[in-house]
Amino acid sequence: MNQPPRQQPISSIDPEQVSEAKTTSARHPEPPIPQWRRPRGVAPGTWEYVNQRSIAHHYDAFVADTPLCGLDQHILQESLPGPNRPGSEAILDLGCGSGRTALPLAKRGYDVIGVDLSRAMLEIMINKFRASCTAGTIFPVQANLVELRCFAEQSVDHAVCLFSTMGMIHGRTHRRSMLNTLFRLVRPGGTFILHVHHRWAALREHQGIRQLARSWWNAIQDRNSEFGDCTYAYRGLQSMFMHRFSKRELKQDLRATGWTIDRIDPLSIDGSHINRKTILPGGFVFHAVRSPHVK
Repeated sequence: MNQPPRQQPISSIDPEQVSEAKTTSARHPEPPIPQWRRPRGVAPGTWEYVNQRSIAHHYDAFVADTPLCGLDQHILQESLPGPNRPGSEAILDLGCGSGRTALPLAKRGYDVIGVDLSRAMLEIMINKFRASCTAGTIFPVQANLVELRCFAEQSVDHAVCLFSTMGMIHGRTHRRSMLNTLFRLVRPGGTFILHVHHRWAALREHQGIRQLARSWWNAIQDRNSEFGDCTYAYRGLQSMFMHRFSKRELKQDLRATGWTIDRIDPLSIDGSHINRKTILPGGFVFHAVRSPHVK
């Protein structure tokens, strides 16, 4: 998961977390991992994020009051209320983190395959699962979202990728690769629910115009950058990566990889509710399906 880049008030920064991140970094100083050694589609800041155990340990507390957390649970309850019988349907939770989405889905009777690149996040998720009572089962898988060929084709019934997890993938080619592989993994008739942050929502943020201009200029100057890319300070890390999408861009990506778009929910700027009247959404939740007629 990641949140959109924005200026963070000093009062909202957790000094303990920043101190722990700095202490951990000082104790285990490591040179930046060169691009050829990082997993495909993983930016330097994202690699730091998934390997910083303090971030995983503070994750649940950090997102507890985020309005989007409540909204995506409401959307999932409506779209994926539960299978006819426990364990009869499997859901792939991409970027599952510490189980914020996987656990409620398992309680409703789904078998959930939680995929994340952070081992620490997966450990927290599975410990919470073992301490809970669920009708379904959770299977943790440590993997890069761009490299999901470890799963058999048509092996899951549905998939979710929430909290702008796909925005953490660097490069449109890699994002399309994920969508294309996922299309083959989901059974015909299956649902894919995807959340992304809206690029132009930056216009309502402090220094948002400057951030958009910088992203546009970087895209012109650097072939490895795209309009919508941004790096920013986040939870003690100095170069967190996020790609923010235009509605048109993501519609093109989904259709190009075989998905049929069923519905697009525009979100309020703060992510607290669906707002179909806004002219400047803060993000989108795409509901896509794999057509039952596609083999």
